[in-house]
Amino acid sequence: MTYNTNDKIIFEIKNILGVLHMKFDEIDIAILSELQKNSRLSIRELSKRINLSPPSVTERVNRLQDSGIIEGYTIRINKKKLGLSIDCIMKITMKNGEYNKFKNFIKNHRRSEWGYRIAGDGCFLVKLSVKNLEEIEEFINDISEYSLTTTIIVFSEVEIDNNINKFMEHI
Repeated sequence: MTYNTNDKIIFEIKNILGVLHMKFDEIDIAILSELQKNSRLSIRELSKRINLSPPSVTERVNRLQDSGIIEGYTIRINKKKLGLSIDCIMKITMKNGEYNKFKNFIKNHRRSEWGYRIAGDGCFLVKLSVKNLEEIEEFINDISEYSLTTTIIVFSEVEIDNNINKFMEHI
């Protein structure tokens, strides 16, 4: 739910404990937008870019972190430069219902990039980044006793604009 009050936009942010009311305005969105572009920006540089004093920027960044909106800061790794030139996505259907065991397996597998427990046709989606097709076959062999797989080889990635401004347009 969104509404304007004194030039502030207030969003209801759902969390596990219920609804947290937090004042969230265009300056917060600008901070998030700049940090999405470069999370290594210093407070001083960030304050210049959004035209706000460093103490005010620090306060807002801390508030965004404390509220859980900023979950962390990260880097992007070029997997191809590491020799991981093939990506695949697998739909995995469990045969034995040992979901937690499988979650731990994919969580700790050296080539798994992400995994999702899903509803619908299948139980999990898993993305692997591998050096060759033999590594995909090895993964399938490792899980074949307790699951069925459908493997999709990724040809190329579609770059999606995940900038905060895009998401905020429709809230």
